[in-house]
Amino acid sequence: MKRIQGYLLGLVAVLALAGCSSHHHYGMSGAVKGDAYWQKGQQDMAALIDRTVKDQEKAGQVKTIVGEIVTELRASREQERAGHRRLYELNANYAATPEEFHKALDDANSLRMQSASKILSLRFRMKELMTVEEWKALSDQMLAYSSRYKHGEASPKAGY
Repeated sequence: MKRIQGYLLGLVAVLALAGCSSHHHYGMSGAVKGDAYWQKGQQDMAALIDRTVKDQEKAGQVKTIVGEIVTELRASREQERAGHRRLYELNANYAATPEEFHKALDDANSLRMQSASKILSLRFRMKELMTVEEWKALSDQMLAYSSRYKHGEASPKAGY
């Protein structure tokens, strides 16, 4: 289970942290910056896939799955924001009951689990397209890529 979580976390880290390397454009709307952030992550993953998967047809299929993962991550982030807004609204309501807070938290946890399950399913579809060697090479590159953004932590673990 830890191995699966490691792979999933590595993929999420690459996609989520990809925007860290680009400079910020002040004055841009949040949606534009957000789009650029996700686009950068997807482009960086595409470059890693191109360096790793030799069969271009399979590489294209893997990139398509990465696109589906990015779409799911974006939707999940929006769901999480909506859940936080709901909690803020409840917190502002003096008459809100503990049950209302529990329901909001249960709903958020359920949506998070559904999203994680979908991403995990996509991860296995992606893995099935690749050889063991390609998967290991891609995983190692993703780990190296994401470790560039972990300031003050020890060096990354080798392999999975």
